[in-house]
Amino acid sequence: MLVGLALLWAGVSWAADPAELARGKELFTKIQPACAVCHTLQAAGAEGQVGPVLDELKPDAGRVLRALKAGIGVMPSYAERMSEKDMLAVAQFVAHATGAAK
Repeated sequence: MLVGLALLWAGVSWAADPAELARGKELFTKIQPACAVCHTLQAAGAEGQVGPVLDELKPDAGRVLRALKAGIGVMPSYAERMSEKDMLAVAQFVAHATGAAK
């Protein structure tokens, strides 16, 4: 796990497991508050109106992971709500869904 997180911080990615992508998608839509409430992401059927449109921003997994851990702007930190593994699943799902995964 630590190796995976270190690789993300370094900007390195790998082919994500389909089961982990599905788990990331579920977390994206169901964690409270749900990412889908604020963010638009076509692959998740999300049409949020507050945060950036992720389909346009195309953040890589490292950027998503940093935002989940620390929060950014009005987005809260999810460090107290999600495990590292869950945050990694969401980050990989977003990067994969937007085409930012390497």
